[in-house]
Amino acid sequence: MTRKLVGTLMAAALCLHGGAAVAAAEYKIVTANEKGTYFAIGADLAKYVAPEATITLEVLPTLGSAANIKHLRYDLGVKFAIVQADVYQAFIDRAAGGSKEASVIIRPLRVILPLYNTEIHYIVRADSPLNYLHDIKNAKINGGVLGSGAALITHTLYRMMFNAPIPEANDSFLENQDALVKLIGDKSVDVVVVAAGQPAPLIANMKPEAQKFIKLLKFDPTHPSSKLPLTVYSHSVVSASSYPNLLKEDFTTVSVGAFLVTYDYNLQFTVGHLIRFARSLCQNFSTLQAQGHPKWREVNLSLPALGPGWIYYPPTTKEIRACVAKTRAAARPARKCSAEERILGFCN
Repeated sequence: MTRKLVGTLMAAALCLHGGAAVAAAEYKIVTANEKGTYFAIGADLAKYVAPEATITLEVLPTLGSAANIKHLRYDLGVKFAIVQADVYQAFIDRAAGGSKEASVIIRPLRVILPLYNTEIHYIVRADSPLNYLHDIKNAKINGGVLGSGAALITHTLYRMMFNAPIPEANDSFLENQDALVKLIGDKSVDVVVVAAGQPAPLIANMKPEAQKFIKLLKFDPTHPSSKLPLTVYSHSVVSASSYPNLLKEDFTTVSVGAFLVTYDYNLQFTVGHLIRFARSLCQNFSTLQAQGHPKWREVNLSLPALGPGWIYYPPTTKEIRACVAKTRAAARPARKCSAEERILGFCN
């Protein structure tokens, strides 16, 4: 009887927070292809952050950012989404342009945290005459499945660089793996676009022999065709250490920001869990950077100002900023008291 009573009390204690019982929540986060970086980031959140927030977080592979916005807006249990910045902005722009559907979808969504820049990898055959992004005009391009961020950026960048859409006959929307088979096999695809923070698992896991079959295109920020894309996107350096089986030196590609997004929840149960999630994210941030995907080392908790139409989720913003301030205060070395301050009793 005593042992049973002790066990009951211990179980109850584990569910207490601030004197109130905290029921566990089962939530979902939508990411992208399970071989991509978004999925790895979601898995890190499920492993290192969610448990201390009393959340069981299921990581769902999806078609990508555009699909994620709709999953977050309409699917039961989906409380988090990782979204590409240009996709989110496209919804905002269409809402501002009068689209009621876009407005209904994007208006209640909120940002928890800016994450990192997602590198866009343009893969071609090793013997291809293409070497730079500005060489791909009229090439047969696979930008990723419909609903993915890769598909949007592929088409947006092409239009910006060449002032025209990708010709329909040259356009495809296959899964990355299927597109790579066609790239090397029947050569019905010339360029495969993979949007994933480096190291992208799909590319990083390739064998050294892959050098005989594929290469990655470079982005030249000084080329005239790059001027317009750089008003929306950034350029990033892909490190050779990210893909040691493929690269002998670093090179530059184009990139786009990724964000952790939620909904403007107001139910106390959900708000409470999201606050605890934000607190755990802050408290376990060093663990994420040390043990999670390498992209966590590019993330910070400063919560910079967002662009028009982008709004932070107030409960998590308040919690992250308070936690960061407390962490900084604790890390600040104590000021040494002067003799006069000790005499006057200002120091203990």
